[in-house]
Amino acid sequence: MKIQDLIQQIKLKKSFLCIGLDPDVDKMPPHLLKSNNFIFEFNKQIIDATHHLCVAYKPNLAFYEAHGLEGYKALKDTILYLNEKYPEHFTIADAKRGDIGNTSKMYAKAFFEELNFDSITIAPYMGKDSVEPFLTFKNKHCILLALTSNAGSKDFQFLNTEETKTKLFEEVIQTSQTWQNADRLMYVVGATQTEHIQAVRKIIPESFLLVPGVGAQGGSLEEVCKYGLNKNIGLLINSSRGILYASNELNFAEAAAEKALAIQTKMESFL
Repeated sequence: MKIQDLIQQIKLKKSFLCIGLDPDVDKMPPHLLKSNNFIFEFNKQIIDATHHLCVAYKPNLAFYEAHGLEGYKALKDTILYLNEKYPEHFTIADAKRGDIGNTSKMYAKAFFEELNFDSITIAPYMGKDSVEPFLTFKNKHCILLALTSNAGSKDFQFLNTEETKTKLFEEVIQTSQTWQNADRLMYVVGATQTEHIQAVRKIIPESFLLVPGVGAQGGSLEEVCKYGLNKNIGLLINSSRGILYASNELNFAEAAAEKALAIQTKMESFL
């Protein structure tokens, strides 16, 4: 998907909501577990109930890989369903890959060609040769883990670099902008790190930010928008648990839609 198509969808729907498709068996409605392909059935009902309120979906691979071949089949069925029925949505493989060049090339083929995702999350720790193979695919995007919302982000991401005296996460962002096809990069910046979004925007004023942590992790949508919005919106706000598990009863999809609508309504006011 081209970035302009994503921006158009945001303006059309008055929403920059991304819904994380993280099917947790312990939280899913019990009646669904009797289905043969219960993970896909859960995703399908969530998608059908919320597609008009969001512009992106983000399956987290861990929730599928934990179920082996059945989980992979559910993932493939989910992305196929999205691409065939709701192709206007931006799709994100939350896989957090990152390895040497040859391996990255195979990961890229797996997610961009075999599964046909629009984007993938990448851990940039191994440097440009682990990321650039993903950037060779036209109209596909890499979302670098720049400043994450978890408590452990302080272990490394805020260390001062010796040469430039900047924080490591700032150095990662600045350096990545020198890589080939850097215009296909997006960045993960956690909603619990709002005080640093301004600094991020000074480095990458036009790039899209994928922002997890609003909702269950306590991040503020208002604060993220205050510092993160740009002329093309430039934000994808992810919500997973807060939407998916609003109910575990028969009405779970309707309850999820209500939660998504509440977020979308707030987003419309900011736009």
